[in-house]
Amino acid sequence: MNRIAAALAVSTLLASAGTAQAWSQETHRRIAIDAVNYMKAHPTTTNYAKLEAAATRAGYTVAQMAAMLGQGAYDVDDFQDTYICGATTGSCVTVPAWGILGDLAKYTSFQHFQQRTRGADVHGNDYGGYNYNLLTVWGTVDTLAATWLVGDYLDDGKGGLKGWFGDSTKYNSYGITEANYRLGGYSTNAMYKDFETMPFQPIDNLGQYWYNKFQQSPTFQTLGFVLHTTDVVQPHHTWTTSDLNHSGWETWVNDNYYTLGLNGDALVTAALADFTPVATTTNEIRPLLTQGGGYSYANGGAVLSSTAAADRTVVAKKMVPHSIAMAVHILNHAANRL
Repeated sequence: MNRIAAALAVSTLLASAGTAQAWSQETHRRIAIDAVNYMKAHPTTTNYAKLEAAATRAGYTVAQMAAMLGQGAYDVDDFQDTYICGATTGSCVTVPAWGILGDLAKYTSFQHFQQRTRGADVHGNDYGGYNYNLLTVWGTVDTLAATWLVGDYLDDGKGGLKGWFGDSTKYNSYGITEANYRLGGYSTNAMYKDFETMPFQPIDNLGQYWYNKFQQSPTFQTLGFVLHTTDVVQPHHTWTTSDLNHSGWETWVNDNYYTLGLNGDALVTAALADFTPVATTTNEIRPLLTQGGGYSYANGGAVLSSTAAADRTVVAKKMVPHSIAMAVHILNHAANRL
C-alpha cells in the first residue's frame, strides 16, 4: 500500500474509530485524584498525613495538590519528546504532518506500552515496549501506521540517521528521550532506523525516570507524570496494540467511570492487596508496575475482542480500581520524600 492510499485508509478508519492513547487523559486525571481521595478516606492505612502536610507546606489545599497530580498524569500524553523523521525527506515531526492520525500518532504514545506477550527485549528489559515487528495481536490501525511510517527513523540529532534527501533534525529523541528511558540498558541508534522494527522502551522506564527525577527534586508535577504509568493497567497496553477496540473501550470507560462506580472504595481496597508495596529502602517502582501489567494482561484481554457492555463492565471494575490502587501505592511511597 502506498502512502497516499494508507493516508486515505487511516483517515476513513479513524473518522469512525476515534483516537487512542491508553487511558484517556481525563481518566488519567480522575485516577490520580481518586487515589488522593482514597488516601484521605483511609488515613490510618495510608500515608495521607504526610501527603496533606506536604500540600500545606507548599501552600496548597489537598484538593489543589490532587488537581496538580491529576494534571501531571494528564499531560504526559502531550509531551513533545518523540520525533520521527521521514525516510525520504528527513523531515522530523511529533505527529504526521497531514494530521490524520491525531492523538494516536503523537509519537510519544509509543513509549506507553509494556509488551507482556513477549519476554525480554533487546535493551535488557524484562518486558519491552511497543515494537510493531514483534506484535502478537494487532489491528488495522497498527498496520496502517506502520505502512505510512515504513522506513521512517527516530530523530537522533545532527549527523546521525538521515533521510534520502536530508536530515532536518528537530529534537534528538534518541539522545534525550530514549536515553532517559534507557536506564542503563543497551541501545543503538540503528535500532531506531525503521519504524516497523523500532523497539520502544516500556512505560516502566518512563515511570522510573520520572520517579527518579521526583526523588531528586520533589514536585507534584513530576509525581503526576509518574502516575501516568497506570496505562499499564489498560489491557491494550500490555497485550500491545493501538487497535482492537482500543479507543472505543477507553471512551466507554470514561463515559461510565462514575455511573458504574469504577472508583468504588471497596473495589480499591481489595485491589490494593494485589500489589506488593514499594519498600521504603528503595526508590525502584518498576516491580510495582510489572505487577500492574501482569494483572491487566491476565484479566483484561476480553475487551480486545468484545464491545459488549457486560464484558466491558466486568473488566472495568477490575482495571480502574487496580489503577487507583497502584497510584495509591506510589503515593504512599512518595509521601516519604515530600
